[in-house]
Amino acid sequence: MILLKNPFEKKLGIAGGGYDLIEGAMSLPEFDLEGSLFESLESIAADLFEDSDKYKLFATRIWPLLARSRQELAECYTEDNGRPGIEPVVLLGVLIFQFLERVPDRQAAELVKYHLGWKLALNLKVSYPGFHHTMLTKFRERLERCEKRDLAMRTIMKALHEEGLVSKGSKQRLDSTHILGAVARLSTLECVRETLALALEELARQLAVQERPEFWDLLWERYVESKLDYKSSSESTLQAKSQQAGIDCLRLLEWLEPLETEIRQGRQVVLLREVFAQQYVVNQGGKIEPVKVHATGVVQNPHDPDAQWSAKGQGKQRKGWLGYKVQVAETVVSQSDQSSFISSVVTQRASESDDAGLPATLQNQEALGFDRPAELYADGAYISGRAIDQAKEEGWQLIGPAQPSASRAGLEKACRIEAFDISIAERKAICPDGRVSTNCSKLTEEKSSKVSYRFEFGSQCHNCRLKVACLPSTQAHRTITVGAHHESLQQRRRDQQGQEFQLRMHQRNAIEGTISELVRGHGLRRARYKGFARVDLQNQLIAAACNIKRWLRKLLRTALIATETAPG
Repeated sequence: MILLKNPFEKKLGIAGGGYDLIEGAMSLPEFDLEGSLFESLESIAADLFEDSDKYKLFATRIWPLLARSRQELAECYTEDNGRPGIEPVVLLGVLIFQFLERVPDRQAAELVKYHLGWKLALNLKVSYPGFHHTMLTKFRERLERCEKRDLAMRTIMKALHEEGLVSKGSKQRLDSTHILGAVARLSTLECVRETLALALEELARQLAVQERPEFWDLLWERYVESKLDYKSSSESTLQAKSQQAGIDCLRLLEWLEPLETEIRQGRQVVLLREVFAQQYVVNQGGKIEPVKVHATGVVQNPHDPDAQWSAKGQGKQRKGWLGYKVQVAETVVSQSDQSSFISSVVTQRASESDDAGLPATLQNQEALGFDRPAELYADGAYISGRAIDQAKEEGWQLIGPAQPSASRAGLEKACRIEAFDISIAERKAICPDGRVSTNCSKLTEEKSSKVSYRFEFGSQCHNCRLKVACLPSTQAHRTITVGAHHESLQQRRRDQQGQEFQLRMHQRNAIEGTISELVRGHGLRRARYKGFARVDLQNQLIAAACNIKRWLRKLLRTALIATETAPG
C-alpha cells in the first residue's frame, strides 16, 4: 500500500486523515449510533429547531434508517487495511441531502462543517470539522464498484412499507423522461479525434519514451496538441482530416497488437477500437472508408461513451438529446389525505424504448421486495398485446390506451387494421363491410421466432363498396398481418373508447406532475456525473430524496392535524 502525504491538507484544515491511498483501501471508523449531537446542542436546540423542523425530523425519522444500512455499507470497506475513512452513513446522508437541497459537492462539504441543521440531521457533533469534498466522489465510486447504487432507495422503500405507507401490491402509474448528459454531442470527426487524443494520453502514462513508436510525435502533435478549427476548414479539408484520422487509428491499433494485454486492453484503447469499428470500414483493398449509415447507440463523445443520442416526436415537435432515459413509477392513492411515493426508478440508454422499460421496472420493483402492482397505469408507448396478455397471466392489470395501427398512404381511417374484427383462435377476419376471410397463414420469423398471422381477402374484395378506400390502386385485394396477441390489442382499442376506461385513466395524470417535481425540485433532467452507473446512482438518490421529502411533509401534516383537533 502506497501512502502519499497531502501537502495542502494541513494548510486547508481538512479533517479525516492525512494520507491519500492510491489503491483506495480504507477501514471503517468507529460508529456511535446514539451520537452526541443532542447532548451538544441541548441548550440551544430547543430554540433553533422546533419538533416540526425538517432537520430535526430527518434526525429522528430518517437517520436511524440510514444507520441500519451500515452493515451493508461495511461491505465496501476493508476490515483492517488502510486508514479509517469518513463514516459511510454520514456520507450517504450527505448524498441524499445534496438532492434534497440541490447543492454540489463543494457546497455540501461546507454545509456539513458550518450548518447546524445539517449537523443535527446527520447526527454530528457541533465541533465536527468536516471533510474534503473529494470524499463524496470517492464514496460514490465505492457504491458503484460494490453495486450499492440503490441502497438509499431500498432503505427508504423498506421503511415506507413498514410504516404502512406503501403496500407491496399497490396501484401504480409509470412514465419516462429524458436526461441530458454531462457532455456535448460531437461531430463524427471530433469524436474520432478526441478518442485518439485520450488513447494517446493513456498510452503516454504507460509507455516509456523509448517504447513509443516512431510516429508517436506526429500523432501527439496532430491530436493532443492541436484542435480542429471548423471556421477555417472547407468541406474537402474536413473530409481529408476524417480520412487521415481513420488511417492514424488503424496504424496505432495495429502497432498495439503485439504488446502485452494490459496495454492493449486499456480503457481508452478499447474505446478507440470501438469507435474505429463504428466509424470506418476497411475494404478488400485495405483502404479505409467512413461509414455512411451509423447504427443506433454509437459513441457520441468519448468522455462519456454511455451517453447516446436519441429523439422523440415528429416534425416541429421532434426533440433530440444526448444522454440517458429514466423510467419513473409511482404509487396511486385512493384518498386525498394519503401520499404517493416513488416506487421505482430505472435508468435506460437513451435509445431504449418504453416497451423495454416496463419489464425493467417490474424487475427493479421485485429486487426492492415488492410484488406486481394490482393495476399499472401507463401511456400508449407501454401498451402492446403481448404486454397485456403477460400481465393477465401474472395476475395484474396493465391499463393504458393502445396506439393506432400504422396508417398506409391512400387509405382512409375507417379501413385501418383496427376496423377489422379478427379472431386468431378461429382463424377468421371480418372486414368493415362484413365480408369474411378464413384464408389465414401462420408466419414464424427464423431469427427471432416471432409469430404472426396473415389474413388474405381474395374474391371478397371484388365489387366491394369500400374497395377504393381500403385498397391502393396497385393492389388487387387486401392482406392483413397481425401479431399473435392481436386479439387483446383489438379489445383494448374497443375498451378505450368507453367513458369508464377514460375515467380510470385519470389516475395516470399525476405522474406528469411527479416528473416535473423531480426535474424542477431535484435536478433529474441533467446528469451531474458521467457514465451509466453514476447517472443511475444519481437517479436512485433523487428518488430517495423525493420520497423522504414527501414522508416528512406527511408527518408534518399529521402533527398539525393532531394539534388542531386536540382538546383545549
